[in-house]
Amino acid sequence: MRTNISGGSPFEPIIGFSRAVRVGNLVFLAGTAPVGAESENAEGQTRRVFAIAEKALAEAGASFQDVVRTRMFLTRVEDWEAVGRVHGEFFSAIRPAATMVVVAELLNPAWRVEIEMDAIVASETSDSQNSSPPDW
Repeated sequence: MRTNISGGSPFEPIIGFSRAVRVGNLVFLAGTAPVGAESENAEGQTRRVFAIAEKALAEAGASFQDVVRTRMFLTRVEDWEAVGRVHGEFFSAIRPAATMVVVAELLNPAWRVEIEMDAIVASETSDSQNSSPPDW
């Protein structure tokens, strides 16, 4: 079953996207930009991204604990430490696979960072379902 999670952007129906999509126990969080924090520095913008991401993940029944992969897009190479430190605050114990790349520009030129996340929500019944071999 597929569930689309809206972030409330008026551009979602125009562009044809969702803030997040959950299919089964998989959650895919779209590139999340620091909407509303355009005047902040890289650290402040990254904190805004994480606030938006946390809300969308929660609506999908997930949390940062479930995140297995992140992709960070920066417009300034010198921001890597600030963005990385905030990422580390949330993920130092979880340690998802992560990618950080520098791009020429994001949709809004004031945005310095955009982050995608993928999560796998642990199934409460997965152990009992896998306790016996399949009946082939």
